[in-house]
Amino acid sequence: MNETMNTQYPQNMQDPQNMQIPPNPQIPPTPQNTKFCQNCGAVIPAAAVICTSCGCQTGQMQSATPNIVIQNTNVNSNTNMNGMGVRAKDKWVAFFLCLFLGFLGAHKFYEGKTGTGIVYLFTFGLFGIGWFIDCISLLLKPNPYYV
Repeated sequence: MNETMNTQYPQNMQDPQNMQIPPNPQIPPTPQNTKFCQNCGAVIPAAAVICTSCGCQTGQMQSATPNIVIQNTNVNSNTNMNGMGVRAKDKWVAFFLCLFLGFLGAHKFYEGKTGTGIVYLFTFGLFGIGWFIDCISLLLKPNPYYV
């Protein structure tokens, strides 16, 4: 097995424990700019966040910008359900209008949807299909519902 490994890999790649990483020629290793890895004990550059020997994290990244603290004191809350374009309607009034006068679009006029009410008026509740769907959908809505 060793003979196979000797022929396939160079000498420094046989055993990962003995593998040496060449030092950076731009920064000569001195005690001031090196430190020891917490996991494997290898000598690594002082600014290294990840060990060049074992690959484990050795420290936190230093950011160029200071820590940003957001102090949001906004306590506004939107409790206005009767604002612009929102109207509360009674489910049962709309349902009975739809049940008895839905083919004329009375429930659509009650909701304030005059355009759809006129379409229901001239097509007899969209030929009965729209009237039937609206009766079922009104039963499934909460009371009051908002249009």
